[in-house]
Amino acid sequence: MKIKNLLIAIALIVTLLGCSNPSGFRVSELKTESRINPLGIDIKTPRLSWIIESGKRGEKQTAYHILVASSKQKLKENIGDLWDTQKVEDENSTSVPYEGEKLESGTEVFWKVKVWNSDDRDSEWSHIAKWSMGLLNESDWKAEWIGLDKAVGNDNPEQEHRVLSARYLRKEFKTVKPVKRAMAYIVGLGVYEMYLNGKKVGDHVLSPGLTEFLKRSLYVTYDISDMIRLGENTIGVILGNGRFFAPRITKPTNTVTYGYPKMLAHISLEYEDGSTEIVVSDISWKITTNGPIVENNEYDGEYYDARKEMPGWSKNGFDDLAWEQAEIVEKPSKVISSQMNEPIRVIETIKPVAIFSPKNGVYIFDMGQNMVGWTKLNVKGGKGTVVKQRFAEILKEDSTLYMENLRSAQATDTYILKGENNEIFEPRFVIHGFRYVELTGYPGVPNLSTIEGKVVHDDLELVGSFECSNELINKIYKNAYWGIRGNYRSIPVDCPQRDERQGWLGDRSAGSKGESYMFDVRNFYKKWLVDIFDSQKANGSIPDVSPVYWSFYGDNVTWAGTPIQIVKMLYDQYGDIDAVRNRYVPMKRWVDYMIKNYLEQDLMPRDQYGDWCVPPIDPYRNTLVDNPARITPGEYIGSVYFYHNLRLMQYYATILNNQSDVKYFGNLADRMKKAINKKFFNPATKQYSNNSPTANILALAFDLVKPENEREVFNNLIKKIEIDNNSHVSTGVIGQQFVNQVLTKYGRADLAYTINTKTDFPSFGYMIENGATTIWELWNSNLIGPAMNSRNHVMMLGDFITWLYEDLAGIKPDVETTSFKHLIMKPTLIDGLSFVKASYKSVFGNIKSEWKVTNNEFEWNLCIPVNTTATIFIPAKDKPVIREDGKVFNYFDSSNENGIIKVDLSAGMYHVLSRLE
Repeated sequence: MKIKNLLIAIALIVTLLGCSNPSGFRVSELKTESRINPLGIDIKTPRLSWIIESGKRGEKQTAYHILVASSKQKLKENIGDLWDTQKVEDENSTSVPYEGEKLESGTEVFWKVKVWNSDDRDSEWSHIAKWSMGLLNESDWKAEWIGLDKAVGNDNPEQEHRVLSARYLRKEFKTVKPVKRAMAYIVGLGVYEMYLNGKKVGDHVLSPGLTEFLKRSLYVTYDISDMIRLGENTIGVILGNGRFFAPRITKPTNTVTYGYPKMLAHISLEYEDGSTEIVVSDISWKITTNGPIVENNEYDGEYYDARKEMPGWSKNGFDDLAWEQAEIVEKPSKVISSQMNEPIRVIETIKPVAIFSPKNGVYIFDMGQNMVGWTKLNVKGGKGTVVKQRFAEILKEDSTLYMENLRSAQATDTYILKGENNEIFEPRFVIHGFRYVELTGYPGVPNLSTIEGKVVHDDLELVGSFECSNELINKIYKNAYWGIRGNYRSIPVDCPQRDERQGWLGDRSAGSKGESYMFDVRNFYKKWLVDIFDSQKANGSIPDVSPVYWSFYGDNVTWAGTPIQIVKMLYDQYGDIDAVRNRYVPMKRWVDYMIKNYLEQDLMPRDQYGDWCVPPIDPYRNTLVDNPARITPGEYIGSVYFYHNLRLMQYYATILNNQSDVKYFGNLADRMKKAINKKFFNPATKQYSNNSPTANILALAFDLVKPENEREVFNNLIKKIEIDNNSHVSTGVIGQQFVNQVLTKYGRADLAYTINTKTDFPSFGYMIENGATTIWELWNSNLIGPAMNSRNHVMMLGDFITWLYEDLAGIKPDVETTSFKHLIMKPTLIDGLSFVKASYKSVFGNIKSEWKVTNNEFEWNLCIPVNTTATIFIPAKDKPVIREDGKVFNYFDSSNENGIIKVDLSAGMYHVLSRLE
């Protein structure tokens, strides 16, 4: 890495003393269980967090006072009838556990907080936030599971492409007194939409989240107080198939199915006079399958016959005499839990950028972006006109859709017109991965306003931004952004378009950390951990895919060990001690299972997938069979990865003060380290295993190498990358997880930069040069066959996003703390890169790092949020001059080592300026 030398001293000037509120000292964002005003939570002691803004440099919280009340009015009067902490001398502003009165099911809770700073000055009270409790006990549910457990009409659950019509359910009920508060708790499997008096309840789509259905189903809570009328009311629910009624039987492999769609609904009414009433799902509900959604299959699409619409079906007075009585059906899951993660929503609408007709009657829309979701169709025509849309990621040479890489997925939405004026169609229960839309059967000539794209994924808060002077890096980042969010479907799926869409564990082990710099993934990945451990067998085995819609229990270390790494991400990035505490026992159960069944001579020779998808030498050949010598042996990968997991378990045991386990995991890790070096390290050549790049990367990343051998092992890695691979990508999914940060750690960030800015095969730039707007599954996706060839996969990103934020921008949590309580800000200057701009919203607030090199000047703007500190590293020969409001002041604890000035700073916004040689 070529660090530019500095000619003169650095002036560090405080130009603005507060990162986001220079004029005051206040509490801003309040969250309960990392969400703003969540409804229906089922955690009995939820954790409360807040962000502080200030106009004073070095501001930090020294105390807080929380009030929790049963009404807004009580809070306005500063009465905390549920919990009044009084003044607590504590600087903690994240994940403070509620310790007030016991909260019962359905309780509505309001809270606020004030804080004190180091001058013992208190803030104003914050705004009022709230949460509500869900149904905490199974006995609280007075509803019964209802549905229709049979095929009707054209339903065909026995064929491979399974066909099942949507179920429509309705119930009329009457309120005789003014309603003060009404809450709806509902589970609809596989997916549902809920209506009240003709209007959709909430803005969720594809709800609820996917789960290991035999173990757990998720309910969603809605506040319907404003929708309930005095007198007659009607509730309606549409049930779609989702993944509960599986879209396939045996293609491409045996797929688990759980039965026919069903629902459980409990509506609590609280009247103004204090009395209560409930409306629940039971046999009094009516059901029909004769609605307009004739077919809904996540792989194949939705078939909607508008001629079969039932106007007013979810309103009062609808004639439902032809409907059947709902059946009481078997309970599908052992546990019903609240959905604690954010729901899936329509996040964005995009317009097509082009339309063309490759042949008569066929129109192709180019959305300009490989996206995930569906389209909104505008059409006018005669009754019975059949309009079809097919979806694909790429085109053939003749400009027609290339569907082969979708395998058996038909990805077709069909709409039959009812023939009444302008008609609008959006599917409800399917999702597609596509850039191109083929429209056939359209009455007339379509234009660019005929369709618009609806971008659909989990509604996670965007917390990061990154931009630099290299436009290729920016494009890769944009592609990663579209790919990552497109593969959020309440679980992190591998791809959104073909007949797969599974939660492969190994795809996200290290990549989840990079995702956390872009999105707030805390609750998303905590939910997936629940899915994974719900999928764990009693003997400890963890599957390769979770939920186990494909039942693959291969005991692959690199896949099944993923939750151990995700827990580390949650603890490091968010300080989530519950992730460690709640998952420790099942993680240990897996470790013990693997030791009992597979440990041989202190090695773990258990890895089937290995360094998946290493780029081939010949780009026209399949990456899996190109050259076995490039493939790192699974025996080695399994052993070093398991060693890494043992060290993480030792770390978790230390956090939990479990000294016996600290010793247990530590001793076993020590033995494994010795055995790995004995078997796989060649002391003569200073290489590990077969000397593949991944073999040496893992040894360096996991601290397996003795200090005296590190440089030579690293030099072997450099030779393999620079000479054998011509400074291109040379690793598969495992090596990609660590390659950039290992190169940077050992002084070759320039090589990581070179690899990531290549535009020929194999590279991210090669993908972009060949039209990619997301990340491909394979480095040579444009050159080989369709069988495993998604154009929207994120597994190859590895540590790329983490490297951008932590190394190029210099935004990194100190390993001695968690959740960015103390920052390490050490931006990496690389020849050819003239600026980097990055920001990240941590649990404490916004962190910013923006540096640029212009006309031999280095300029760095950085923001350190309130209640945190930072150690910054500045390339310099001389001691910096630090100024506040133009006045020189003495700063604490600086050092100068190897031309790098280290300065400890407190919260504030700073400006660093220096002259370069």
